[in-house]
Amino acid sequence: MDWYLSLALMVGSIIVLMTIGIPIAFAFFLTNLIGAFIFLGGQAGIGAFIRGSMSAIANFNLAPIPFFLLIGEILLRSGVAFKAVDAIDNAIQRVPGRLSVVAVTGGTVFSALSGSTIATTAMLGQALVPDMLRRGYHPTMAVGPIIAIGGVDMLIPPSNLAVIFATIASSLSIAKVSVAELLIAGTLPGLIMSVAFIAYIVIRCSWNPTLAPPGGTGEAGRGGRWMPLVIHILPLLFIFTIMMGSMYVGWASPSESAAAGCLATLVLALAYRAISWSILLGALRATVSVTTMLFLIISASTTFAQILAISGAVDGALAELGRFALSPTMTVVSMVGILIVLGCFMEQIAMMLLTLPFFVPLANSLHLDMLWLSVVLLIALQVGLMHPPFGLLLFVMRAVAPPQITLKQIWISTIPFVLIVLAVLALTINVPWVATGLVR
Repeated sequence: MDWYLSLALMVGSIIVLMTIGIPIAFAFFLTNLIGAFIFLGGQAGIGAFIRGSMSAIANFNLAPIPFFLLIGEILLRSGVAFKAVDAIDNAIQRVPGRLSVVAVTGGTVFSALSGSTIATTAMLGQALVPDMLRRGYHPTMAVGPIIAIGGVDMLIPPSNLAVIFATIASSLSIAKVSVAELLIAGTLPGLIMSVAFIAYIVIRCSWNPTLAPPGGTGEAGRGGRWMPLVIHILPLLFIFTIMMGSMYVGWASPSESAAAGCLATLVLALAYRAISWSILLGALRATVSVTTMLFLIISASTTFAQILAISGAVDGALAELGRFALSPTMTVVSMVGILIVLGCFMEQIAMMLLTLPFFVPLANSLHLDMLWLSVVLLIALQVGLMHPPFGLLLFVMRAVAPPQITLKQIWISTIPFVLIVLAVLALTINVPWVATGLVR
C-alpha cells in the first residue's frame, strides 16, 4: 500500500472515530487493531499489537504520574490548597487587579505541586471567581488569569503531560528525552509566563480601573499579613524543593522524587489535621481513575507509532516534507503551527499521539536539540488548552464558574493571555537557553 494511503487510513480512522464520540484511547485502540491486521500480518499482527501495548506501559518512566496526581488530589480534597490561596490573598494588598494577581500567584504555587492542569483551574475557579464577581471584577479579568495559569501547570514541574511527552518522544528518538531534564527545563518558561501575566494584569487594571475595584485595605498588621504565608506557603515550597531539588542535584530519579513529594504532602496534611480516611480514599480513587485513562492512551499511542512506521507512512511523509527543503527554524515553526491549529478542535494528548510519530523522526533528521524542541512543543500544546473555541480549560472553567458567566466571555478573556504565551513561545524558539539553561 502506498504511504499516503496508509497515512490516510490510520489518521482518518482516528479522526472519524473521535468525531462520532469514541473516547481517545478507544479510538486509537480500534485504529491500531485495523492497522495491525493489515500491516503486521493478520492474526499474528494482532498478537504483536497486544504484546506491544502491554510493554508500552511497563515503563518505569511513567511511575511519577500517579504520584503527581495524588499530590494534587490530597492538597485539593484536604483544603490545604485553598488555605494557601487565602494566605496569598491576605498578603497581597493595594495592587491593581489584586485578586487576579492572587489567582496567578496561587496558581503558580499550586502548579509546582500538582501535575494536573484541570485540578489547578477547577480549584482556583471554585475558590476565587464567585468572590471576584461579587466584588465587581469584570468577568474577563476574573476568569482569564485562572485559565492562563492553569495552562502553565503543564510546564512548571511536576507535569503529567511533560512525563507523557518525554516517554513517547524517547520511544521514537535516537536522542532520548530525559523525564527529569524536561521537568526542570519547563520551569523557567513557566515562571516567565507567570510574571508576564501579573505584569499584564497590573498594567491593564491601572489603565482601566473599572475592570477591577481597588485592592485590599491593608488594615491587617504585618504579622497578620505575613504569618499565614509562613504557615501555609513555606511548607508547600519545601515539598517542591524536595521533589525538584533531589532531581536537580541527581540524588533521586523522577519516580523517587515524586514518591518523596507524595509522602511529604501526606505528612503535611496530617500536620494540618486536614486529612481523613475518607479524604485519602477519595484521592486514591481519583488518582487510579485518571492514571488508568492516561496509561491506556500511552499504550495505544506507542503501538500507533509502531504501526505507522511499519506501514511506511512515516518515511513517506518525511520524504515528502524533505522536498520543501525548509530550514530547521521554519520546520519548528511549522510544527508549532500544526499544533496550534489542531488545538482548535483536539485535546492535547490526542495531538501528541498524532504528531510525535512524525515530528520526532523529522527532528532527528535535522539534528535538532530534543530537549529544546520538547519545551517548544509543550508550550504550543499549552496554547491549545486555552484558546477558543475548544480549549479544554475553557470548558473546565465553564463547569465551575457561576451560571452568569457565558462561554463567549470565557473565550474573550483568554485572548490577551494566549498572546502572552505566544510571545514566550517566540522567545523560547529564538533564545534556546530559556528552555535549556537550567539543565545545562
